Amino acid sequence: MTPAPVEIPETDFGHRINISLRARVTLIVVITPEEERVIGEVKGICERWEPPRQCISWDIVDGYSVVAGNRISFTQSRDPMAALDDLTKTDENAVIVLKDFHEFWNNPQVKRKLRNLAQKFRYNRRSIVIITPNQRVPEEIRDDAVIIHFPPPGATELAHELDTLLANSGIVSSLTKAGKEKIVQAALGMTLNQARRSFAKAIVTHGTIDDRDIDRIIADKKDVLSQTDALEFYSLTETAENVGGLLVLKEWLRLRERAFTDEARAYGLPAPKGIALIGIPGTGKSLAAKMIASLWHLPLLRLDVGALFGSLVGESEERTRRTLSLAETIAPCILWVDEIEKAFAFGSGDAGTSQRVFAHLLTWMQDKTAPCFVVATANNIAALPPELLRKGRFDEIFFLDLPNMEERREIFSVHVKKRRCMPQEFDLDLLARESEGYVGAEIEQTVIDAMYSAFNDDMRRVKTEDILCSMRTQVPLSISQRETVAALRAWLAEGRAISASAAAKERSGIEHPVALETFLPARP
Repeated sequence: MTPAPVEIPETDFGHRINISLRARVTLIVVITPEEERVIGEVKGICERWEPPRQCISWDIVDGYSVVAGNRISFTQSRDPMAALDDLTKTDENAVIVLKDFHEFWNNPQVKRKLRNLAQKFRYNRRSIVIITPNQRVPEEIRDDAVIIHFPPPGATELAHELDTLLANSGIVSSLTKAGKEKIVQAALGMTLNQARRSFAKAIVTHGTIDDRDIDRIIADKKDVLSQTDALEFYSLTETAENVGGLLVLKEWLRLRERAFTDEARAYGLPAPKGIALIGIPGTGKSLAAKMIASLWHLPLLRLDVGALFGSLVGESEERTRRTLSLAETIAPCILWVDEIEKAFAFGSGDAGTSQRVFAHLLTWMQDKTAPCFVVATANNIAALPPELLRKGRFDEIFFLDLPNMEERREIFSVHVKKRRCMPQEFDLDLLARESEGYVGAEIEQTVIDAMYSAFNDDMRRVKTEDILCSMRTQVPLSISQRETVAALRAWLAEGRAISASAAAKERSGIEHPVALETFLPARP
């Protein structure tokens, strides 16, 4: 049984097209790979006019065909010049949709003919709509054209497509209202065809579609990111159980787990903007970014700032705009900017390009309305510009300190479990005491080194003594970079951030930072 038709409200794109047609714009270039959706929108607009307008389309294989209105008697020419000559035979109110014309952008005759027609049609109500997946539009065409970027389908359209697919397949869905909302959110950013295929694969795999398919649909969205080299898709592999400590951060995230739902919007809550994770290297900042995506079941996108920069004038700014726009279409999502202080280290020989890219990102972080949750990590506080960390761009700034004893015990437990060992076989209290001053990455490395030793000793089971022995051969960061670590902890003690760790939270209010030696083990 086919579901009752759902009235989908006029999209922003439909409104812009309608306004352009009413304003007698004669040449409109729509940038998108989704020809069917664009033609559907244009057809609907033409049919709603009073009186209705004729709408025809042309492509390089089938020539002309009727979309809406009267029949046509054109020669079915596949030649672009002949096709353009035929446009003068159309109804004076016609809307002509041209496909494949980006293939002829390099033909000067085609470009000249398009401009001539655009200028001639100003004296009647004909309009030409060119659909192209190509971002580059010739300069000659730009002056006569309105250029519109057609966005992927929104939540309402995707929900309608999911309902239609389930009804046509005869499947009884066990999705709850919240589950359906998460499925639709997971598909945001896909084209309608991509979303339809992803929904169909989920139905074929399980015989239905349910909450198990959220991560599968998010994984399918990787194809969308092939449009840009600046965004890298990360699979959701790290859970909160894989991250030791950081209790304050975890609780903060738990309270905002439902922040991207319709319930939160109806309640009046805005979508969270993002957080900055600052602190000592190796304390789990990057791991925390991956944990957030897994905890909230949102796609994790890593922004490679280096890939934003191009050699041509204006190219870097255009790449930045396109990349952030793509992140918005995929939203809700986590946008991870790793080591942000290095990403925007301004150079003196780039004619101000890095400053402009940085300014564009700052403005976007401040003004964005799409639910893109930004997670920025940084090690060097001194290199961060003050305008980056002010309120309004981040909801909170968390500091990741050296782990305390309880956290070190938990970190050891996580890593031995990850290596197929049983935590109860180890003296975790002893390991936690002996590893004072070690960060999480160093603790992980001691476990790995100990396993190498045991593996080469007849593949015996690793013991507490192996890890202790491995620990004695390492010089932790808190010793090798004593001054840097002390400066970072002094910054926390001044009250400039919230500690991500419950135990460290008590120390963050100290008026004068405690000497670093207080927290470090005595060493020979």
